[in-house]
Amino acid sequence: MEKLRHPQSNKKCCLQFAVCNAGGGFAYVGAMHDSFPHALTLSKKGWNAFALIYRPGAQTACEDLARALTFIFEHAKELGVSTIDYSLWGGSAGGRMAAYLGTYGAAAFGGENIPKPAAVIMQYTGHSEYSKMDPPTYACVGEMDGIVNWKIMQSRLEGMSRLGIATEFHHYPGLPHGFGLGRGTVAEGWIDEAIAFWEKQMK
Repeated sequence: MEKLRHPQSNKKCCLQFAVCNAGGGFAYVGAMHDSFPHALTLSKKGWNAFALIYRPGAQTACEDLARALTFIFEHAKELGVSTIDYSLWGGSAGGRMAAYLGTYGAAAFGGENIPKPAAVIMQYTGHSEYSKMDPPTYACVGEMDGIVNWKIMQSRLEGMSRLGIATEFHHYPGLPHGFGLGRGTVAEGWIDEAIAFWEKQMK
């Protein structure tokens, strides 16, 4: 299947997809703030996008993401999506989900053995683990985040970069946790940078 770098350049191609995962401390799913707007923006920019409503709990959330990815891969033709070079997105708890699935794969959480994502896009999470298995990662966080210290995310991406993994990191002065799309703030436009990062990882 032909891959598509510029969504509007060839209407006949199946487009790559993104799965957006909201935060909520694994106690609830803040989709109205942290994944529906992201998926809608991605869709308006020409990409396929899904927003996952998952069960509370870190393990069950990752299992649900693995099931969702398996479903998309198994029904790709019906859904009209390309399974090549997909991306995983998430904020806060959702960022951890994206990172875990990106590192360990869907099979580690009960899904099928499917390819890892071309890119992981993370917002405001304190996820610090990394290894050479991690996919390319874009991350952004506010410097006034009362839940996450932005330097944790910075340290993680610096470590990944030293392993030869493509990364991009942004921290924004004055922004708290959960700035979403960042409209009207110093973070406005971050999602365009994240999409560009994802596109660069497409083979």
